[in-house]
This record gives sequence, structure tokens and C-alpha cells, in this order.
Amino acid sequence: MAMLALPTEMPENEAPRAHFLLTHGARQPMNSPFFEILVPALLRCGVAVSRFELAYMVDNRENGKRRPPPRIEKLLPEFLAAVDQLREQIDPRQKLLIGGKSMGGRIASMLADELFDAGKISGLVCLGYPFHPPKKPENMRTAHLADLTTPALFAQGVRDPFGTHDEVADFKLSPAISFHWVNDGDHDFRPRSKSGFTRKDNIEGAAAALSDFAAAL
Repeated sequence: MAMLALPTEMPENEAPRAHFLLTHGARQPMNSPFFEILVPALLRCGVAVSRFELAYMVDNRENGKRRPPPRIEKLLPEFLAAVDQLREQIDPRQKLLIGGKSMGGRIASMLADELFDAGKISGLVCLGYPFHPPKKPENMRTAHLADLTTPALFAQGVRDPFGTHDEVADFKLSPAISFHWVNDGDHDFRPRSKSGFTRKDNIEGAAAALSDFAAAL
């Protein structure tokens, strides 16, 4: 059963410009090092956050397992239930964004148009979208992205092995998708040591881009 595993985290001393339902990747939980940098940065940028952990990851956490996720189609109902649960908890006038890291963003992208058309969400945010498995560019995960109508922001490392800057330039993607390219970043936004960039700055830069995206909706 889907659950919002953490209470909502709110910006201090201001009404949030948007609320972000944030979902993890295939192997990292909701308190991953990536999220522990991202969430405080989002709060400083005026975005409220509800971290959502899928049931298989809850079981892994509670039982010390490292079980991989089920097929992605089996995760869609959990995500839909989480959106409905959160919608009941927040101001109906509040902009709601859905998305997450890697697989979490992919799940959200598969449901975005359904939810957007129903008036339940305002936008989609994908952090390190897995356009294809590393070294398997023939196994594309972009068919549903060609006709996406939901306003979307993809924050992607320029060196991401799941889809580099040069590769993405040739993909057939909807004009509803905008990109924030992460400086010298890999799939976890980690730059090379000699690049002059840091992972913390890269993640915080993605948070700022998300906040700007939310404000413009």
C-alpha cells in the first residue's frame, strides 16, 4: 500500500510557491544522500516537499533487504494513490508538482498527462531521467515523452550514462519539456573532481531551477 512516509516539509516564514511530491529511484530510499541535499535546498527556495517511498522500498528498509523494484507498471497504482492522498491534505489552490529521482521521475512521467488533464497536478519534474539503461541506447524509454502535454522540467547531468546532453539533443521529445543541464554531472549530478564544480552546488542549482519552473507555471 502506498504511503507518504514522511510528513510534509514546509519552507520557513512563507507560503510555498508549490508543493513537490518527491519519489526515490530504484535503489535509493527517501533519505538518500541526494535527497538530504535536495530537500533543504528546495525548502530554502520556497518549495514544500512530501517525500514518498514505494512499498517495496519500505519493506527493504524495514527488513534490511536490497530487493529490486517490481515492474514499473505495478508501481503506477501506488503513485496514483499517493497523489490522491496528498491532494486531500494540501490547499486545493496549491500548485502540485510530481516527480523524483531516476525511476521515480519515470513513474511520474507515465502518469503526468492523466493527472494534469484531471486538474490534479500543475507540472512534472524529473531528476536524472533514465532515457535508456547505461550502454543500451537501443532500449529507449521515451515513447510517451514525445506527446507529453504536462509542463515538465528535466534536470539532467550532461554526462549521465542514462542519457547524455549530446544524446538527448537527438531524441524526439515534447516541446512541453524544458531542461536544466547539470554542470559536468553524472546520473547523481556528481561532477569530476577537476571540473571546478561540486555535487552539492549541482543539486542546489537543480533545486533553484525547480523553484523557478514552479513560479512560472
